Amino acid sequence: MSAVYPPAHRAGFACFVGRPNTGKSTLTNALVGQKVAITSARPQTTRHTIRGIVSRPDAQLVLVDTPGFHRPRTLLGERLNDLVRATIAEVDVLGLCIPADEKIGPGDRFIVGEMAKAARRAPVFAIVTKTDVAGRDQIGEQLMAVARLGEQTGVEFAEIVPVSALAGDQVDLLAQLLTARLPVGPALYPDGDLTDSPEMIMVAELIREAALEGVRDELPHSLAVVVDEMIPREGRGEHNPLLDIRAEVYVERDSQKGIIIGKGGARLREVGTAARKQIEALLGTPVFLDLHVRVAKDWQRDPKQLRKLGF
Repeated sequence: MSAVYPPAHRAGFACFVGRPNTGKSTLTNALVGQKVAITSARPQTTRHTIRGIVSRPDAQLVLVDTPGFHRPRTLLGERLNDLVRATIAEVDVLGLCIPADEKIGPGDRFIVGEMAKAARRAPVFAIVTKTDVAGRDQIGEQLMAVARLGEQTGVEFAEIVPVSALAGDQVDLLAQLLTARLPVGPALYPDGDLTDSPEMIMVAELIREAALEGVRDELPHSLAVVVDEMIPREGRGEHNPLLDIRAEVYVERDSQKGIIIGKGGARLREVGTAARKQIEALLGTPVFLDLHVRVAKDWQRDPKQLRKLGF
């Protein structure tokens, strides 16, 4: 029997846009109430559009977490920017994320310019993120600076909302404001779904998140992960399951391979342990994780390699 929704039920897509590392993925996870997008202090962590689903009795909000808009230096960077532009053009509501503790700069003005065309058909919310790391005066100054940004660029913000995803401040209010601007309609996904991302993509992202921790500045952009197989271990019953996962971690140079593996393989073991815990929490089953590190020379600039790695 299909679910019955109230006449005023709303459903649609909202997209968070901003410079790299402005808290988009953390905010997506906070709104969904569970981790669906990887987070890292490293810029440009997100490389795919991750959809997080927020289902309420009166609405279903599908949050599209996008890569950070940036000045591209590689073919990968160009493709990620194109992905953001395509997403902006399709969603029902837009959210511009600007951290409370960082001055507005040319990158923010560039992004608002990119959003201007979409703003003619979809409301734009300015979201001042990371308020937990800023003082009250700093937050107030940033709210006024964001208002001036809208005036200078000709984009009228539907609301300017300060939030802290980590502390949970005003996250519920933001959800209410976003859902109120969605079109009336039935739910787009079954109740209980939190994301529509394939499990293999989610697993690959969790491995990459673990590999990003503690690496040198030049490494994050060079890291890519592909899951080759996810197969239940033969001979294990339903009361004693084990999922075998084989994944390749790709870097661009031999020197980077050494950094990821570490002395005697210690670093790779740390990555595997951290990733396995997250994967088991995601899938709800014990996992044996088999990681291998490969070199794909300059893959960010090679169309053939990019296709192989899913970009």
